[in-house]
Amino acid sequence: MSTEPETTENAGPGMPDTRETPDHEIPDQDTAARATADGTESADGTESAGGDGTADGDGTADGAAGDEKAAGPATAEGAETTEGAESAGGGAEAADGAAAGLSEAEAELAAQRIERERIERRKAEKSRIESGGKLSGTAADLLAAVRAVESGEKPTATVFAEPAPAPRRPAPEPVRAPQPAPAPVAPGAPAPAAVEAVRRVLAEGGAPEAPAPQVAAALGEGADTVLREDPWQLLRVTGVRPEQADGFARALLGAGCGPDDERRGRAVTVWLLEQAAVAGHTALDLPALTAALGRQGVPDPDAAVQATLAEGEALVFQDALEQPGAPAPQDEGTGTGTGEDTDEEPERPVRVLVGLERYALAEESLADGLARLANSLPREAGQEWEAVAAELSGGAAELARAVAGHGLVLHTGAEAARAEPAALLGAARAAGLRAFAVCHTPDGRGRLAVRLGGEPAHQGVGTVAGLLSGAEGPGRDTEGALALDLLIVLDAPQLDVEGAAMLVESLPDGARLVLSGDPGVLWSAGPGRVFADLIAARACPQIVSRVPDPGPLGELVSGIGIGELNQVAAPGKEIVIVPVRDAGEAVHRTVQLVADSVPRAIGVPAEQTVVITPGHGGAVGTRVLNTALKERLNPGPGRFGGFDPGDRIVYSPAPGRAVPGVVVKADAEGLHLSCAGAPVVVPRERVEGGVRHGWALTAHQAVGARWPAAVVVLPGDAAQALSRPWVYTAFGRAERHLSVVHGVEQALPKAVAEVPPKPRTTRLRALLGPREA
Repeated sequence: MSTEPETTENAGPGMPDTRETPDHEIPDQDTAARATADGTESADGTESAGGDGTADGDGTADGAAGDEKAAGPATAEGAETTEGAESAGGGAEAADGAAAGLSEAEAELAAQRIERERIERRKAEKSRIESGGKLSGTAADLLAAVRAVESGEKPTATVFAEPAPAPRRPAPEPVRAPQPAPAPVAPGAPAPAAVEAVRRVLAEGGAPEAPAPQVAAALGEGADTVLREDPWQLLRVTGVRPEQADGFARALLGAGCGPDDERRGRAVTVWLLEQAAVAGHTALDLPALTAALGRQGVPDPDAAVQATLAEGEALVFQDALEQPGAPAPQDEGTGTGTGEDTDEEPERPVRVLVGLERYALAEESLADGLARLANSLPREAGQEWEAVAAELSGGAAELARAVAGHGLVLHTGAEAARAEPAALLGAARAAGLRAFAVCHTPDGRGRLAVRLGGEPAHQGVGTVAGLLSGAEGPGRDTEGALALDLLIVLDAPQLDVEGAAMLVESLPDGARLVLSGDPGVLWSAGPGRVFADLIAARACPQIVSRVPDPGPLGELVSGIGIGELNQVAAPGKEIVIVPVRDAGEAVHRTVQLVADSVPRAIGVPAEQTVVITPGHGGAVGTRVLNTALKERLNPGPGRFGGFDPGDRIVYSPAPGRAVPGVVVKADAEGLHLSCAGAPVVVPRERVEGGVRHGWALTAHQAVGARWPAAVVVLPGDAAQALSRPWVYTAFGRAERHLSVVHGVEQALPKAVAEVPPKPRTTRLRALLGPREA
């Protein structure tokens, strides 16, 4: 078989090879914990720190997320009655309130308030010292200096002996590194004595001693004592499974250890909620959670949930579902009440949810912040905004008019549609408004800056991470808000609830926020589906771009977005299908395409070609493909953790973030990388968990970036990992040329036509709902 790219006149995505092959199961994905720990995969298969997950799809999470179809929202079970609410805690208070003449909703709010006050009291009682109360010496002096600056008693220059910047704003300009993207700072490691103490406890329990630093970091001060008193706290460490924690507990506690131990029930409940967050959920339906606890061997799941709630380790919520006769929520997967038309108002069904505090509070904060922005400015446009709209035309002008009268606006469209928010940004800055735009990746930032005709820093363009860290953007005012009149967020589907909440909380009253993105791509790596929930809630204006992506690639990807895998004409070999029979042939043909065929026939060099495959493990996962590509493109001994200078890598500075780069050198400091033009040094101890080879990526790692050429590998064992968003995202990473190494037969058109994104349980739409009225 020739290694030359073939035209779609011979084969096309809609006309795969018709050889009969049996359906194959995806290789065991080995739990969400391992997927989370293996680079950057977290939700829906996007990695976060080091492990062995094999699939990039939504099915990476185990426990609640895996056993309950990624622990998605329950169907009719989610519509709990008062009895269900009582099982989750707070039901008694709600019933008492109802008896006192309160409505069910008011009673539930009262119960929630009592529960929150009790949790706050417990936290206050557990607090050991007042902040800064026992500091002395240099630490006390530094704390006093910081407080003096914060209170305004002393300027920054007099305290830290550095010249103050020019007073262009009420607040001084933040100090920034000269590079376009900052080198992420590794988190502080636990003290050696604490690690050694944890290592001794692990040895006593028969557990490996190597993870001692991770255990000490996860459990904090007194980690060894915590482990002795509650061995199941080992589940808080990424990658540990319940059966491993059970063995550790038996070794430490002996006969006093059993499956009905309350400590085990609480720890497994929290672990299941964490696994659900890995799969993208911000909470779990109570029936789904109790069912998953039963499968983990917890004898009394309801008691385990009650104990977890009582300790403040999780929170319970009752969210009202759609009114009878109202349109059903899309993608929610929860039951909606159906009632007959009567003169009396039917009882509104609710679902009982349990979630971790960090995600619940982030989602509530995000809803409050969005409502604040939407209601903090008049609907009449000012003179500046009238001038902005007058300078634009077409979709950009329509977007500008919507932004002029509203604090929150959604904008949807594919790659070519990015021209509209780019034009809005340029016109707003030209009119003297403080406008800034952020993208998900450095690559997206660079492409947006090219549209504007200059360097990112000069065009008001940055990344979400850079803006939040203060390394990019306009700085903050005296109240800590971003000094902005307009913030445009591109790649908005990649925002998780915590990142979105931080952005919204940072905007001042009166600022405009535009969330722009392609709703067809994969959702965020972290928990939540912010962009999709906002679209479904219809809580603000939505501008739909009419600008299509051009050429055969644009036609192909647009069809996938509506569920159609069309065979399109590609006279310039823009699209090539390469049928393969097995995994070995798939690897061989992929290497040939990247190293020889695409450079020779298409003119795109290997360093500008990306390989995308559904998972990290398996016979044609990223590990196997990266090994083969390194051997062909940059062979070497891999003396520093398997890496050599010149290796393409992907670096994960934080869970859910994947930054492509190149290895520069290695020395005693660590592995030196060049990521988006910025130097980054990864310490030795973080190389294994934070850096992987990057010739081949998963679709989640590639989202938000584009390459001149892409080779998408679809091995036969990946058929069940495919979905319409995955195919749409993977095929859409190519700018000029797409090669598809095709081994899934009819599973590809079936996935495009029939497999939507896996549902995520979130609360944002319900929280936004009352504000629609």
